[in-house]
Amino acid sequence: MFFQKKEKKLAYKVERATLAQSPWSLVMQRFRKRRLALWSWRVLLMLGFVALFGDFIANERPLYCKLGGKTYFPVLKQYAVDLGFAKWDPVFLQKGWEEHEYEAVLYPPIPYSSSSQDLKNSNKSPFGQQTLKSMRFRHWLGTAGLGRDVAAGMVAGTRVALLVGIISMGIATLIGLLLGSLAGYFGDDRMRVSWLALALNLTALFFAWFLAFKARGYQLSEAAKNGGLGWGLLQSLSIVVFVFLVANGLAFLVEKLVKTRKITLPLDLIIMRGIEVLNAIPGLLILLALVAVLEKSSIFYVMAIIGLLRWTSIARYLRAELLKIRTLGYIEAARAMGFPDRRILLRHALPNAIGPVLITVAFGVASAILMESTLSFLGIGIGAEGLTWGSLLKLARGNASAWWLAVFPGAAIFVTVTIFNLIGDGLSEAMGER
Repeated sequence: MFFQKKEKKLAYKVERATLAQSPWSLVMQRFRKRRLALWSWRVLLMLGFVALFGDFIANERPLYCKLGGKTYFPVLKQYAVDLGFAKWDPVFLQKGWEEHEYEAVLYPPIPYSSSSQDLKNSNKSPFGQQTLKSMRFRHWLGTAGLGRDVAAGMVAGTRVALLVGIISMGIATLIGLLLGSLAGYFGDDRMRVSWLALALNLTALFFAWFLAFKARGYQLSEAAKNGGLGWGLLQSLSIVVFVFLVANGLAFLVEKLVKTRKITLPLDLIIMRGIEVLNAIPGLLILLALVAVLEKSSIFYVMAIIGLLRWTSIARYLRAELLKIRTLGYIEAARAMGFPDRRILLRHALPNAIGPVLITVAFGVASAILMESTLSFLGIGIGAEGLTWGSLLKLARGNASAWWLAVFPGAAIFVTVTIFNLIGDGLSEAMGER
Protein backbone atom coordinates (compact mmCIF):
# COMPACT_ATOMS: atom_id res chain seq x y z
CA MET A 1 0.00 0.00 0.00
CA PHE A 2 2.84 2.35 0.90
CA PHE A 3 4.62 1.68 -2.41
CA GLN A 4 1.42 2.20 -4.40
CA LYS A 5 0.92 5.66 -2.83
CA LYS A 6 4.55 6.51 -3.53
CA GLU A 7 4.20 5.47 -7.19
CA LYS A 8 1.03 7.56 -7.54
CA LYS A 9 2.77 10.60 -6.07
CA LEU A 10 5.69 10.11 -8.44
CA ALA A 11 3.38 9.74 -11.43
CA TYR A 12 1.50 12.87 -10.38
CA LYS A 13 4.75 14.86 -10.13
CA VAL A 14 5.87 13.63 -13.55
CA GLU A 15 2.52 14.60 -15.05
CA ARG A 16 2.66 18.09 -13.52
CA ALA A 17 6.25 18.58 -14.72
CA THR A 18 5.17 17.52 -18.21
CA LEU A 19 2.23 19.91 -18.22
CA ALA A 20 4.45 22.71 -16.98
CA GLN A 21 6.81 22.32 -19.91
CA SER A 22 6.46 24.57 -22.91
CA PRO A 23 5.18 23.05 -26.18
CA TRP A 24 8.55 23.61 -27.84
CA SER A 25 10.41 21.72 -25.10
CA LEU A 26 8.03 18.80 -25.58
CA VAL A 27 8.66 18.93 -29.33
CA MET A 28 12.42 18.81 -28.75
CA GLN A 29 12.03 15.85 -26.39
CA ARG A 30 10.10 13.95 -29.05
CA PHE A 31 12.63 15.02 -31.69
CA ARG A 32 15.51 13.54 -29.65
CA LYS A 33 13.73 10.18 -29.64
CA ARG A 34 14.08 9.99 -33.45
CA ARG A 35 17.55 8.55 -33.81
CA LEU A 36 17.89 9.29 -37.52
CA ALA A 37 16.80 12.89 -37.05
CA LEU A 38 19.07 13.33 -34.02
CA TRP A 39 22.12 11.94 -35.82
CA SER A 40 21.27 14.14 -38.81
CA TRP A 41 21.31 17.14 -36.48
CA ARG A 42 24.74 16.11 -35.19
CA VAL A 43 26.07 15.74 -38.73
CA LEU A 44 24.66 19.19 -39.53
CA LEU A 45 26.51 20.66 -36.54
CA MET A 46 29.70 19.06 -37.83
CA LEU A 47 29.15 20.55 -41.29
CA GLY A 48 28.45 23.91 -39.70
CA PHE A 49 31.76 23.67 -37.82
CA VAL A 50 33.58 22.91 -41.09
CA ALA A 51 31.88 25.83 -42.84
CA LEU A 52 32.54 28.26 -39.98
CA PHE A 53 36.18 27.35 -39.39
CA GLY A 54 37.01 26.35 -42.96
CA ASP A 55 39.90 28.83 -43.17
CA PHE A 56 41.58 27.10 -40.23
CA ILE A 57 41.02 23.64 -41.74
CA ALA A 58 42.10 24.18 -45.36
CA ASN A 59 44.47 27.05 -46.13
CA GLU A 60 47.79 27.54 -47.89
CA ARG A 61 48.76 30.06 -45.18
CA PRO A 62 50.20 28.74 -41.90
CA LEU A 63 48.18 28.99 -38.71
CA TYR A 64 51.35 30.05 -36.92
CA CYS A 65 54.86 30.74 -38.13
CA LYS A 66 58.08 32.30 -36.92
CA LEU A 67 60.24 34.05 -39.50
CA GLY A 68 63.21 36.37 -38.92
CA GLY A 69 62.66 36.28 -35.19
CA LYS A 70 59.04 37.51 -35.54
CA THR A 71 55.88 35.57 -34.82
CA TYR A 72 52.98 35.67 -37.29
CA PHE A 73 49.45 34.28 -37.45
CA PRO A 74 48.76 34.52 -41.21
CA VAL A 75 45.28 32.97 -41.24
CA LEU A 76 44.01 35.42 -38.64
CA LYS A 77 45.78 38.34 -40.27
CA GLN A 78 44.11 37.55 -43.58
CA TYR A 79 40.77 38.66 -42.06
CA ALA A 80 42.29 42.02 -41.07
CA VAL A 81 43.83 42.40 -44.56
CA ASP A 82 40.49 41.65 -46.25
CA LEU A 83 38.76 44.26 -44.06
CA GLY A 84 41.44 46.84 -44.84
CA PHE A 85 42.75 47.07 -41.27
CA ALA A 86 46.24 45.70 -42.04
CA LYS A 87 48.74 44.97 -44.81
CA TRP A 88 51.03 42.05 -45.44
CA ASP A 89 54.70 42.46 -44.59
CA PRO A 90 56.90 42.72 -47.72
CA VAL A 91 58.61 39.43 -46.84
CA PHE A 92 55.38 37.55 -47.57
CA LEU A 93 54.86 39.28 -50.93
CA GLN A 94 58.13 38.08 -52.42
CA LYS A 95 57.68 34.31 -52.11
CA GLY A 96 54.96 31.73 -51.84
CA TRP A 97 53.92 30.54 -48.41
CA GLU A 98 55.63 27.16 -48.81
CA GLU A 99 58.88 28.69 -50.11
CA HIS A 100 59.94 30.42 -46.88
CA GLU A 101 62.45 28.85 -44.49
CA TYR A 102 60.47 29.14 -41.27
CA GLU A 103 62.10 28.87 -37.87
CA ALA A 104 58.82 27.30 -36.69
CA VAL A 105 55.59 26.68 -38.56
CA LEU A 106 52.17 25.09 -38.03
CA TYR A 107 50.01 24.46 -41.11
CA PRO A 108 46.27 23.71 -41.15
CA PRO A 109 45.25 20.04 -41.52
CA ILE A 110 44.86 20.67 -45.27
CA PRO A 111 47.75 22.94 -46.38
CA TYR A 112 45.90 24.19 -49.46
CA SER A 113 43.05 26.61 -50.13
CA SER A 114 40.38 26.07 -52.78
CA SER A 115 42.21 28.47 -55.14
CA SER A 116 45.71 27.03 -54.65
CA GLN A 117 47.34 25.40 -57.67
CA ASP A 118 49.93 22.64 -57.55
CA LEU A 119 50.95 22.41 -61.21
CA LYS A 120 53.20 19.41 -60.55
CA ASN A 121 50.18 17.36 -59.49
CA SER A 122 47.43 18.03 -62.01
CA ASN A 123 44.50 15.57 -62.00
CA LYS A 124 46.12 13.21 -59.52
CA SER A 125 44.19 10.35 -57.97
CA PRO A 126 44.03 10.06 -54.16
CA PHE A 127 45.92 6.76 -54.44
CA GLY A 128 48.23 7.78 -57.29
CA GLN A 129 51.85 8.87 -57.13
CA GLN A 130 52.30 12.59 -56.37
CA THR A 131 55.35 14.84 -56.62
CA LEU A 132 55.73 16.25 -53.11
CA LYS A 133 58.36 17.71 -50.81
CA SER A 134 56.91 15.71 -47.93
CA MET A 135 53.82 13.69 -47.04
CA ARG A 136 52.58 16.75 -45.18
CA PHE A 137 51.59 18.28 -48.54
CA ARG A 138 49.89 15.22 -50.02
CA HIS A 139 46.51 15.69 -51.73
CA TRP A 140 44.53 13.07 -49.81
CA LEU A 141 41.41 13.39 -51.96
CA GLY A 142 43.27 14.00 -55.21
CA THR A 143 43.44 17.10 -57.37
CA ALA A 144 41.29 18.73 -60.03
CA GLY A 145 42.25 20.70 -63.11
CA LEU A 146 45.57 22.51 -62.66
CA GLY A 147 46.39 20.91 -59.33
CA ARG A 148 43.58 22.31 -57.20
CA ASP A 149 43.15 20.28 -54.03
CA VAL A 150 39.82 18.43 -53.89
CA ALA A 151 39.78 18.30 -50.07
CA ALA A 152 40.13 22.09 -49.89
CA GLY A 153 37.39 22.40 -52.50
CA MET A 154 35.14 20.16 -50.40
CA VAL A 155 35.65 22.42 -47.37
CA ALA A 156 34.92 25.55 -49.43
CA GLY A 157 31.90 23.83 -50.97
CA THR A 158 30.51 23.11 -47.50
CA ARG A 159 30.54 26.80 -46.69
CA VAL A 160 28.91 27.72 -50.00
CA ALA A 161 26.21 25.04 -49.67
CA LEU A 162 25.21 26.01 -46.12
CA LEU A 163 25.34 29.73 -46.89
CA VAL A 164 23.10 29.32 -49.92
CA GLY A 165 20.65 27.09 -48.04
CA ILE A 166 20.39 29.17 -44.87
CA ILE A 167 20.51 32.71 -46.31
CA SER A 168 18.20 32.00 -49.25
CA MET A 169 15.64 30.33 -46.98
CA GLY A 170 16.03 33.17 -44.50
CA ILE A 171 14.95 35.58 -47.23
CA ALA A 172 12.13 33.24 -48.27
CA THR A 173 10.97 32.88 -44.64
CA LEU A 174 10.74 36.65 -44.11
CA ILE A 175 8.65 37.10 -47.26
CA GLY A 176 6.53 34.01 -46.58
CA LEU A 177 5.81 35.00 -42.96
CA LEU A 178 4.73 38.49 -44.00
CA LEU A 179 2.45 37.53 -46.89
CA GLY A 180 1.19 34.28 -45.32
CA SER A 181 0.24 36.13 -42.13
CA LEU A 182 -1.66 38.80 -44.04
CA ALA A 183 -3.50 36.25 -46.18
CA GLY A 184 -4.34 33.82 -43.38
CA TYR A 185 -5.22 36.16 -40.54
CA PHE A 186 -6.98 39.01 -42.34
CA GLY A 187 -8.46 36.94 -45.19
CA ASP A 188 -10.68 38.79 -47.64
CA ASP A 189 -12.83 40.72 -45.16
CA ARG A 190 -10.76 41.83 -42.16
CA MET A 191 -8.28 44.31 -43.68
CA ARG A 192 -9.94 47.71 -43.89
CA VAL A 193 -7.98 50.72 -45.12
CA SER A 194 -9.01 54.21 -46.11
CA TRP A 195 -9.30 54.96 -49.80
CA LEU A 196 -6.82 57.81 -49.27
CA ALA A 197 -4.13 55.49 -47.83
CA LEU A 198 -4.72 53.02 -50.66
CA ALA A 199 -4.47 55.73 -53.34
CA LEU A 200 -1.30 57.19 -51.80
CA ASN A 201 0.34 53.75 -51.56
CA LEU A 202 -0.49 52.94 -55.18
CA THR A 203 0.96 56.29 -56.21
CA ALA A 204 4.01 55.60 -54.04
CA LEU A 205 4.44 52.25 -55.79
CA PHE A 206 4.81 54.00 -59.15
CA PHE A 207 7.17 56.68 -57.83
CA ALA A 208 9.23 54.11 -55.91
CA TRP A 209 9.68 52.01 -59.06
CA PHE A 210 10.58 55.07 -61.13
CA LEU A 211 13.03 56.64 -58.64
CA ALA A 212 14.65 53.40 -57.41
CA PHE A 213 14.97 51.43 -60.64
CA LYS A 214 13.98 53.39 -63.76
CA ALA A 215 15.92 56.58 -62.96
CA ARG A 216 18.85 54.58 -61.57
CA GLY A 217 18.94 52.04 -64.40
CA TYR A 218 22.35 53.19 -65.67
CA GLN A 219 23.88 53.13 -62.17
CA LEU A 220 22.52 49.63 -61.54
CA SER A 221 23.83 48.32 -64.86
CA GLU A 222 27.30 49.76 -64.15
CA ALA A 223 27.21 48.29 -60.66
CA ALA A 224 26.36 44.87 -62.11
CA LYS A 225 29.35 45.07 -64.47
CA ASN A 226 31.71 46.06 -61.65
CA GLY A 227 30.42 43.52 -59.12
CA GLY A 228 28.69 46.08 -56.90
CA LEU A 229 25.08 45.25 -57.71
CA GLY A 230 24.35 44.29 -54.10
CA TRP A 231 25.13 47.80 -52.83
CA GLY A 232 23.22 49.36 -55.71
CA LEU A 233 20.12 47.28 -54.95
CA LEU A 234 20.38 48.17 -51.27
CA GLN A 235 20.31 51.87 -52.19
CA SER A 236 17.30 51.31 -54.44
CA LEU A 237 15.46 49.42 -51.70
CA SER A 238 16.22 52.27 -49.29
CA ILE A 239 14.57 54.68 -51.74
CA VAL A 240 11.52 52.37 -51.96
CA VAL A 241 11.19 52.24 -48.16
CA PHE A 242 11.56 56.02 -47.87
CA VAL A 243 8.87 56.71 -50.50
CA PHE A 244 6.37 54.37 -48.80
CA LEU A 245 7.13 55.87 -45.38
CA VAL A 246 6.42 59.35 -46.73
CA ALA A 247 3.16 58.17 -48.36
CA ASN A 248 1.88 56.44 -45.22
CA GLY A 249 2.96 59.32 -42.99
CA LEU A 250 1.05 61.75 -45.21
CA ALA A 251 -2.01 59.47 -45.16
CA PHE A 252 -1.85 59.28 -41.35
CA LEU A 253 -1.73 63.07 -40.98
CA VAL A 254 -4.61 63.67 -43.41
CA GLU A 255 -6.77 61.02 -41.73
CA LYS A 256 -6.24 62.77 -38.41
CA LEU A 257 -7.66 65.99 -39.87
CA VAL A 258 -10.30 64.64 -42.28
CA LYS A 259 -12.50 61.58 -41.78
CA THR A 260 -12.18 59.27 -44.80
CA ARG A 261 -14.23 56.28 -45.87
CA LYS A 262 -12.61 52.85 -45.46
CA ILE A 263 -12.74 49.99 -47.95
CA THR A 264 -12.08 46.25 -47.57
CA LEU A 265 -9.00 44.77 -49.22
CA PRO A 266 -9.24 41.10 -50.35
CA LEU A 267 -5.67 40.29 -49.26
CA ASP A 268 -6.15 36.52 -49.34
CA LEU A 269 -7.38 36.62 -52.93
CA ILE A 270 -4.58 38.93 -54.12
CA ILE A 271 -1.76 37.01 -52.41
CA MET A 272 -2.98 33.55 -53.38
CA ARG A 273 -3.44 34.53 -57.03
CA GLY A 274 0.09 35.91 -57.02
CA ILE A 275 1.40 32.63 -55.59
CA GLU A 276 -0.42 30.66 -58.27
CA VAL A 277 1.07 32.81 -61.03
CA LEU A 278 4.59 32.41 -59.60
CA ASN A 279 4.18 28.65 -59.13
CA ALA A 280 2.94 28.25 -62.70
CA ILE A 281 6.45 29.06 -63.98
CA PRO A 282 9.20 26.51 -63.21
CA GLY A 283 11.52 27.94 -60.55
CA LEU A 284 14.70 26.71 -62.22
CA LEU A 285 13.67 28.41 -65.48
CA ILE A 286 13.17 31.75 -63.70
CA LEU A 287 16.47 31.32 -61.87
CA LEU A 288 18.37 30.58 -65.09
CA ALA A 289 16.79 33.59 -66.82
CA LEU A 290 17.63 35.98 -63.99
CA VAL A 291 21.19 34.68 -63.60
CA ALA A 292 21.73 34.99 -67.36
CA VAL A 293 20.79 38.70 -67.21
CA LEU A 294 23.55 39.40 -64.67
CA GLU A 295 26.81 40.05 -66.48
CA LYS A 296 28.97 39.30 -63.41
CA SER A 297 28.12 36.05 -61.63
CA SER A 298 28.10 35.89 -57.84
CA ILE A 299 26.94 33.46 -55.18
CA PHE A 300 25.11 36.30 -53.41
CA TYR A 301 22.87 36.91 -56.41
CA VAL A 302 21.97 33.23 -56.45
CA MET A 303 21.05 33.35 -52.74
CA ALA A 304 18.76 36.34 -53.26
CA ILE A 305 17.07 34.88 -56.34
CA ILE A 306 16.44 31.50 -54.69
CA GLY A 307 14.99 33.30 -51.66
CA LEU A 308 12.66 35.33 -53.87
CA LEU A 309 11.40 32.11 -55.50
CA ARG A 310 11.03 29.81 -52.47
CA TRP A 311 8.67 31.82 -50.24
CA THR A 312 5.43 30.56 -51.76
CA SER A 313 5.26 27.21 -49.92
CA ILE A 314 5.98 28.93 -46.58
CA ALA A 315 3.20 31.46 -47.20
CA ARG A 316 0.70 28.75 -48.16
CA TYR A 317 1.37 26.58 -45.10
CA LEU A 318 1.24 29.56 -42.75
CA ARG A 319 -1.98 30.78 -44.34
CA ALA A 320 -3.60 27.37 -43.87
CA GLU A 321 -2.64 27.28 -40.18
CA LEU A 322 -3.85 30.82 -39.51
CA LEU A 323 -7.18 30.18 -41.23
CA LYS A 324 -7.75 27.48 -38.61
CA ILE A 325 -6.28 29.33 -35.64
CA ARG A 326 -8.07 32.66 -36.16
CA THR A 327 -11.45 31.00 -35.35
CA LEU A 328 -10.30 29.42 -32.07
CA GLY A 329 -11.58 30.56 -28.69
CA TYR A 330 -8.49 32.32 -27.40
CA ILE A 331 -8.27 34.48 -30.54
CA GLU A 332 -11.94 35.44 -30.22
CA ALA A 333 -11.38 36.23 -26.53
CA ALA A 334 -8.43 38.48 -27.40
CA ARG A 335 -10.59 40.33 -29.93
CA ALA A 336 -13.40 40.70 -27.38
CA MET A 337 -10.91 42.25 -24.94
CA GLY A 338 -10.13 44.90 -27.53
CA PHE A 339 -6.57 43.89 -28.40
CA PRO A 340 -5.38 45.29 -31.76
CA ASP A 341 -4.98 42.86 -34.64
CA ARG A 342 -1.22 43.45 -34.73
CA ARG A 343 -0.81 42.24 -31.14
CA ILE A 344 -3.12 39.25 -31.61
CA LEU A 345 -1.27 38.18 -34.74
CA LEU A 346 2.27 38.57 -33.38
CA ARG A 347 1.79 37.35 -29.81
CA HIS A 348 -0.99 34.78 -30.05
CA ALA A 349 -1.71 33.52 -33.58
CA LEU A 350 1.72 33.46 -35.24
CA PRO A 351 3.64 31.57 -32.48
CA ASN A 352 1.06 28.76 -32.63
CA ALA A 353 1.18 28.55 -36.43
CA ILE A 354 4.96 28.55 -36.87
CA GLY A 355 5.41 24.76 -36.62
CA PRO A 356 4.69 23.80 -40.25
CA VAL A 357 6.88 26.71 -41.36
CA LEU A 358 9.94 25.22 -39.64
CA ILE A 359 9.36 21.90 -41.37
CA THR A 360 8.99 23.66 -44.72
CA VAL A 361 12.20 25.62 -44.10
CA ALA A 362 14.14 22.41 -43.36
CA PHE A 363 13.03 20.88 -46.66
CA GLY A 364 13.57 24.20 -48.43
CA VAL A 365 17.23 24.38 -47.34
CA ALA A 366 17.82 20.95 -48.90
CA SER A 367 16.12 22.11 -52.10
CA ALA A 368 18.20 25.32 -52.21
CA ILE A 369 21.46 23.37 -51.77
CA LEU A 370 20.46 21.02 -54.58
CA MET A 371 19.56 23.97 -56.83
CA GLU A 372 22.90 25.69 -56.17
CA SER A 373 24.74 22.46 -56.98
CA THR A 374 22.76 22.20 -60.21
CA LEU A 375 23.75 25.75 -61.19
CA SER A 376 27.39 25.11 -60.35
CA PHE A 377 27.30 21.92 -62.41
CA LEU A 378 25.93 23.91 -65.35
CA GLY A 379 28.55 26.62 -64.78
CA ILE A 380 25.90 29.31 -64.34
CA GLY A 381 25.63 31.93 -61.63
CA ILE A 382 28.64 30.92 -59.53
CA GLY A 383 31.97 32.68 -59.87
CA ALA A 384 35.05 30.71 -60.93
CA GLU A 385 37.19 32.00 -58.04
CA GLY A 386 36.64 28.90 -55.88
CA LEU A 387 35.53 25.29 -56.00
CA THR A 388 32.05 24.13 -55.02
CA TRP A 389 30.50 20.68 -54.97
CA GLY A 390 28.65 21.32 -58.20
CA SER A 391 31.71 22.71 -60.00
CA LEU A 392 33.73 19.63 -58.98
CA LEU A 393 31.04 17.45 -60.53
CA LYS A 394 31.29 19.57 -63.67
CA LEU A 395 35.04 18.85 -63.83
CA ALA A 396 34.28 15.14 -63.51
CA ARG A 397 32.06 15.32 -66.59
CA GLY A 398 35.04 16.50 -68.66
CA ASN A 399 37.35 13.81 -67.28
CA ALA A 400 35.58 10.46 -67.03
CA SER A 401 38.61 8.71 -65.52
CA ALA A 402 38.76 11.12 -62.55
CA TRP A 403 36.31 9.17 -60.42
CA TRP A 404 37.24 11.11 -57.27
CA LEU A 405 35.80 14.29 -58.76
CA ALA A 406 32.39 12.64 -58.90
CA VAL A 407 32.39 10.43 -55.80
CA PHE A 408 33.37 12.92 -53.08
CA PRO A 409 31.23 15.96 -54.04
CA GLY A 410 28.35 13.69 -55.07
CA ALA A 411 28.44 12.00 -51.66
CA ALA A 412 28.58 15.40 -49.93
CA ILE A 413 25.51 16.67 -51.81
CA PHE A 414 23.64 13.43 -51.08
CA VAL A 415 24.47 13.46 -47.36
CA THR A 416 23.66 17.16 -46.87
CA VAL A 417 20.33 17.01 -48.69
CA THR A 418 19.43 13.77 -46.85
CA ILE A 419 20.14 15.12 -43.37
CA PHE A 420 17.98 18.19 -43.94
CA ASN A 421 15.16 15.96 -45.18
CA LEU A 422 15.55 13.70 -42.12
CA ILE A 423 15.51 16.73 -39.82
CA GLY A 424 12.33 17.90 -41.54
CA ASP A 425 10.76 14.45 -41.10
CA GLY A 426 11.78 14.40 -37.44
CA LEU A 427 10.24 17.82 -36.81
CA SER A 428 7.08 16.79 -38.64
CA GLU A 429 6.66 13.65 -36.52
CA ALA A 430 7.53 15.47 -33.29
CA MET A 431 4.99 18.22 -33.94
CA GLY A 432 2.38 15.74 -35.13
CA GLU A 433 2.23 13.90 -31.79
CA ARG A 434 -0.44 14.89 -29.28
